[in-house]
Amino acid sequence: MKKISSKNLKIALINHGCAKNLVDSELMLGLLAQNGYNITLNDREADLVIINTCSFIHDAEKESVHSIIEMVNEGKKIIITGCLPQKHKDELKKAVPEAVAMLGTSDIAKIVEVVKKIVEKPDSYVCEISENPIFKYPENAQRQQITVGSSSYIKIADGCNYRCGYCVIPQLRGPYSSRPIENIVAEAKELAKKGVSEVVLIAQDTTGYGIDLYKKPSLAKLLCELNKIEDLNWIRVMYTYPSMFDDELIEIFANCEKVVKYVDIPLQHSHPDMLRAMRRPVMDYRAFIEKLRKKIPDVAIRTTFIVGYPDETEEMFEHLYEFTKWAKFDKMGAFEFSKEKNTYAYSLPEQIPARVKKQRKNKLMKLQKQISRQVNEAFVGKNIPCIVEAVSSDGPVVARSYRDAPEVDGLVYIDTQELLVPGDIESVTITGCDDYDLFGELS
Repeated sequence: MKKISSKNLKIALINHGCAKNLVDSELMLGLLAQNGYNITLNDREADLVIINTCSFIHDAEKESVHSIIEMVNEGKKIIITGCLPQKHKDELKKAVPEAVAMLGTSDIAKIVEVVKKIVEKPDSYVCEISENPIFKYPENAQRQQITVGSSSYIKIADGCNYRCGYCVIPQLRGPYSSRPIENIVAEAKELAKKGVSEVVLIAQDTTGYGIDLYKKPSLAKLLCELNKIEDLNWIRVMYTYPSMFDDELIEIFANCEKVVKYVDIPLQHSHPDMLRAMRRPVMDYRAFIEKLRKKIPDVAIRTTFIVGYPDETEEMFEHLYEFTKWAKFDKMGAFEFSKEKNTYAYSLPEQIPARVKKQRKNKLMKLQKQISRQVNEAFVGKNIPCIVEAVSSDGPVVARSYRDAPEVDGLVYIDTQELLVPGDIESVTITGCDDYDLFGELS
């Protein structure tokens, strides 16, 4: 990079991966903006491009690598942050000598310091990657939101203490680390003042929130405090863990009026032997699902499953298929097992052929498509609360029901001539549906 003053430097950011990564990106941009740097949403006009990467599975890595190559080919100077450098620090530097800096998953607060070094010494290379990452939220940062809308994510913790056989996250993100309740509540209040109507709580495992800080699971207490925020309409919780979803938490979901009746609980499989092989909790999932539906009226349940984990027999997959048919999940996603280095499952001998994994995934998703259609058809004629996402002058209003999380679930298209405001909650009468989306009119 030629010598350039920090005043004239234009910085862009490309984000990859999950919502947790998105929050990290917004924190880095906020820190840079607070320190006087010019942020641009157009990477073509930027002098420096930060690429915040994902390395959860191979396909996610490929997307991140594509952005890196694209920016290098554009002649941009790049900073690579997040999971990819945390996982492949030395190999990545050899493969991308054009990178002027790399930051690991727990080093995002150093972004300002790193950019200063690059400005002062344009030919330098800066590497800030902790060998043993420990998440520490930069509480002084004012997030600069990349996506502005009716909803906003709040990261309540990061890291993970579990050792699921397929997952590399604990090595990339370190041990579980929670933020204090008062800080999360303050952030939610600030977002509500800006017009955010729904906050979405995220962590590697939200049900583990507070164990490190308060010596006991404290998600229920956090939800009670957030429920008191006057300007907030909805509180949504993602990434819960089955064995930690206790009766106290179920009661909060049932009785806190702002906590939406939506349970996102990745179960990963149903067969007990497969769950043991995955190093997941073995419990009676049928009884658990029945309890959720009995105790939380009108609850929507989302889950995800992994097919093709090493040694998954046809009988084990059929167990999962029949469980899915029985459970009739409101939302469900299936993923083919991805063999990741430094995980327990990487070296297991009984790997499933790619063809079989794809067949199993397609079969499961075909079933879920039918279930989703049936679930949606049951809502035709009913009134459900929906949050307005986007309005236009020449088409239906785009909204989301309480049963749909942003970006991962379906939408509700409202046929109306009324002027609606993004973020408002409206009662909508459902008039039709397709496999995943609903259509309706104002009640």
